[in-house]
Amino acid sequence: MRLYVSALLAVLMSSTIAVAQETKVAKKDLPAPVQKAVDEQAKGAVVLGFTKEVEDGKTEYEAELRVNGHSKDISFDPAGNIVAVEEEVKLQSLPPAARAALQKAAEGGTLRKVESVTEGGKSFFEGSIRKGGKSSEVQVDKDGARLK
Repeated sequence: MRLYVSALLAVLMSSTIAVAQETKVAKKDLPAPVQKAVDEQAKGAVVLGFTKEVEDGKTEYEAELRVNGHSKDISFDPAGNIVAVEEEVKLQSLPPAARAALQKAAEGGTLRKVESVTEGGKSFFEGSIRKGGKSSEVQVDKDGARLK
């Protein structure tokens, strides 16, 4: 009986954890409005690939690009509207307060990547940090206030 209850709990927990599902897709599998928007946004860039993600019933498509040697990911809704843009930037290009906040968060570790993010009408900076064998992301606004 105990084994049965444990197995049932494991199944229930795994079903609630699977909230977002991201899959690789080909450009031809993107909705026509997304294909058109990708063509417009990818001018001068190398297209690395596409993904489709369904989270909380909402579908988004992401184009992974390489622009002038750095990464740029653009997310679109099914109608081809831009939902979010994440673009790799140099740490030195950030406002001083944001740069200092990310450097402080990375103390004792490594700041591996810095991105400028625009999402939901808001702009912020995100740092990918590796510390103590673990990876994490820290988000700060232009004034260095921590968001995540």
